[in-house]
Amino acid sequence: MNDSTEQSNIMPKLSIMMFLQFWIWGSWYVSIPNYIGTLDYMGFEAYYAYEAGPLAAMIAPFFLGLFADRFFNTEKILAFLFLGAGACMFCLPVIGDLQGTVVQISDASGEMKEALQVSFLGTTWLKHKLFSTVTLIHMLCFMPTLALTASISFQHLKKGGNHFPLVRLWGTFGWIFAGIALPLIYNQYEMIDGIKQVTIKGEETAGQFTIGGWAAVSLGIFSLIALPKTPAPKKGQKINMADLFFLDVWKEFKRPSFFIFVLCSFLICIPLQAYYAYLQTQMGAQGFSNITIWKNTGTWIEAFMMFAMPFFFRKLGVKKMITIGIGAWVLRYALFPLAASYGIIPADSGININGFQVPFTNMAFLFIIGGVMLHGLCYDFFFVTGQVYVDQVTDKKIRGQAQSMIIFFTQGLGMYIGAKLNWYIFTKVFNADYAIAGAGENAAKWADFWWPLCGIAAVILVVFLITFKHKDKEGAELTH
Repeated sequence: MNDSTEQSNIMPKLSIMMFLQFWIWGSWYVSIPNYIGTLDYMGFEAYYAYEAGPLAAMIAPFFLGLFADRFFNTEKILAFLFLGAGACMFCLPVIGDLQGTVVQISDASGEMKEALQVSFLGTTWLKHKLFSTVTLIHMLCFMPTLALTASISFQHLKKGGNHFPLVRLWGTFGWIFAGIALPLIYNQYEMIDGIKQVTIKGEETAGQFTIGGWAAVSLGIFSLIALPKTPAPKKGQKINMADLFFLDVWKEFKRPSFFIFVLCSFLICIPLQAYYAYLQTQMGAQGFSNITIWKNTGTWIEAFMMFAMPFFFRKLGVKKMITIGIGAWVLRYALFPLAASYGIIPADSGININGFQVPFTNMAFLFIIGGVMLHGLCYDFFFVTGQVYVDQVTDKKIRGQAQSMIIFFTQGLGMYIGAKLNWYIFTKVFNADYAIAGAGENAAKWADFWWPLCGIAAVILVVFLITFKHKDKEGAELTH
């Protein structure tokens, strides 16, 4: 079999892998607070998933360095992890339906609140703790697969720099189509005043875990039977503590610009975590239906921007692109509180297309969708350009360590601290109560949540603009 035939066979398999992998994540990650908010005695746990993800992201490099890279074929580890992730997905609807006994518990502040004590597999749990534990186990299974699927792709694609973006694009499509499938399958409608309207929203049902679970199990089986055999890349090698703890990269902090880049990357992830965790609750409070579809309009823009990135990189360079990326977060976090000031979107604004409401005449809708559609600039200009910067300024011997360190500090530690800080602000504004936050009469309060985060992002933007000094290498190209 010649190289071109081999590539024509492997690219569809890797594309399917990416599509299903991000379908798993996209099926529930946007909408899980909306579902938990419908459960009794669970509203205060609605945002735990957005702590579980960063925790798993911090643990994943150590799992990969100590275990995955040395003992088993990559495709076998992927199969094991996806099957485990799928099992957790199927457990979550069961846990959500559990009935039990109402008990009084004390939260972190010492305040008493009601919770539900349930029995599961012969053991006694607080229902919210059981749900959160299974969510965390799912993320511990899922997060290492992000590095493993990239690794198996680069190992088998002859022109990884050119072919990988095409394969990875199918992951973006998987995320998008999972968000589309959820309301299409699980929305329920009724005719109200002669207009077909949503009465049960798909994002508020456990169907999100069902479609995610089936995708995970399917991908686990697919990994075993279809992915190419990929031996452990470091089989037989001793554990390298320098790689595991990024020891060689810490020396790079002596260079002021590298330190500023890492610091600002870490800090901006603190406010930006709120976009993933909280915006959908505001959208629900303001009357959005089909939230997963609307929030994925930004993901479509991200997919387009991936193709345009090489052009912008040549025209603008690293500093301008990262500055624009951070600036886009500032603008986005100004649009969301402006939208909140307009309250609930009237049911008759815009047009109704067979139950799909498009309220294009409403300013709240336009401001929120405008902020969502900035996602291409927010994500690609910041994260992808950041990868290019690290690639430019670090020695090739430590480049892998450096990229791992950036992921640890951004999607791991930064997002985790963000989850804590944003929960603190949420608690101050809404008394840690999902029911209050999701109620239409409280929609205007979301401005008090977003403006502090907008201010934090603005300060980071100014610091980066003044202190970051970098000159692009002549002839440098975007290859990530």
